[in-house]
Amino acid sequence: MTLNRRNFARTAACAALAPAALAAAEPQASSKPQDSGGRRGNPIAVSTYSFWRFKDDSKLSIQQCIDEAARMGFDSVEILHIQMESEDPGYLQRLKQQAFINGLSLCGLSTHQGFVSPDAAVRQKNIDHTIHTIELAYQLGIPTMRVNTGRWGTSGSFDDLMANRGIEPSLPGYSDDDAFAWVIDSFEKCLPAAEKCGVTLGLENHWGLSRTPEGVLKIVDAIDSPWLQCTLDTGNFLEDPYDKLELMAPKTVFVQAKTYYGGGLWYSLDLDYDRIAAMLRQHDYRGFVSLEFEGEESYKTAIPKSLALLRNALNG
Repeated sequence: MTLNRRNFARTAACAALAPAALAAAEPQASSKPQDSGGRRGNPIAVSTYSFWRFKDDSKLSIQQCIDEAARMGFDSVEILHIQMESEDPGYLQRLKQQAFINGLSLCGLSTHQGFVSPDAAVRQKNIDHTIHTIELAYQLGIPTMRVNTGRWGTSGSFDDLMANRGIEPSLPGYSDDDAFAWVIDSFEKCLPAAEKCGVTLGLENHWGLSRTPEGVLKIVDAIDSPWLQCTLDTGNFLEDPYDKLELMAPKTVFVQAKTYYGGGLWYSLDLDYDRIAAMLRQHDYRGFVSLEFEGEESYKTAIPKSLALLRNALNG
């Protein structure tokens, strides 16, 4: 065929129209992100507490816990602060390096503090401690830290508190309203350090004022900061846990999952992790779930069983 001027123009026009026609015939890509249908499961961590459980004969070092977590197949490790042997910078960096070499992250630091005291000096001591541990989390590269309200301390020992199902009376002359004001004020003084260090605080349902979801949320809602949210512990609501866990779920940034193989140290709960996992998915919780094994069985057998239980529920 002779490519004269008329044929050239016709050919060029067809060539220009061809991509448009092809695009019209194909499904158009949406500007909205599409769900691939392959939502990943939650990464599963283990708390170093799971290897110790305050038992006199089984306090593994953090280094040993990291090695065991890697061997058992966990994704990450949550560190219990009082289990640490040192706070020296060299020790902290060795922990970070050991986790890295084992292919693990350090996802959480679990701390203790108590702001339920009429003594301003006691509260300030706990504020200073909390800020200090926020800075430790920053040095370890840990993004979230479990925090507590503290409690009245009128029960005596923790065993007595557990015998009373976590309920204890206030100090004479004071009320829970006083205590909520102390706790809210104390956390507000910790938040600048949390924001500066990039460490999200997670207030756990952990006795004291945080024994109920309403108590946790009263504090979190009053402070109204992205740097104080919720750590949800599946084993700290002793009756009818599921509705209570769901109340906290929308503001949850970290989950601690209890198991009790061999019978619980203080109590045992028969938790339905399929139900809990479905609830977390409903609230689009994509974060870490950290195992807190709290039973009498040897950690060597109970922790792998617990990991399998959580994998099946959360990632099945």
